[in-house]
Amino acid sequence: MKLIFISDIHGSIYFAKKAIEASLVEDADYIVLLGDQLYHGARNPLPKHYNPKEVASLLNSYAHKIIAVRGNCDSEVDQMVLNFPIMADYSNLLYNGRRLFLTHGHKFNIDNIPKLNRGDVLIYGHTHVPLALKKGDIFIINPGSITLPKEDYPNTYGILKDNIFQIKAFDGRTIKEIQFTD
Repeated sequence: MKLIFISDIHGSIYFAKKAIEASLVEDADYIVLLGDQLYHGARNPLPKHYNPKEVASLLNSYAHKIIAVRGNCDSEVDQMVLNFPIMADYSNLLYNGRRLFLTHGHKFNIDNIPKLNRGDVLIYGHTHVPLALKKGDIFIINPGSITLPKEDYPNTYGILKDNIFQIKAFDGRTIKEIQFTD
């Protein structure tokens, strides 16, 4: 199974389309959205081609492939226009015998790791900065932001296949990579 991880769309139809195109090129089985789908947030500038309504329509056309969690900019109003659930603060997926703990990152993150077991993976967005490391017995990953990257990183997304997590730029370059090993 191949998964694509997208975080922090923030209502940009331009980057939402680029992320969907990446999911098709990568031939991902599922699209994991790590929050902040539609709204740009009061702290962020308006992103390129800001159009939450069009982003909702695009995402709804892939609802059957989407697994999503709520970001700090997501609301009940956003849920009303999306055809897949987004209001959970976290979700768990089982992947090759490991738990993938999916969250946005404003509650659980590298500084506040949930109770996980040896070899489990915490995957979150929120900071807009890519991260891939092992802390103790837990893997910690942040695919960065497709719309508003920070710290001079390019716009990025994550790919998980065969226990290898790659953080990629839209031009196909691998920015960071980590292999899940015990």
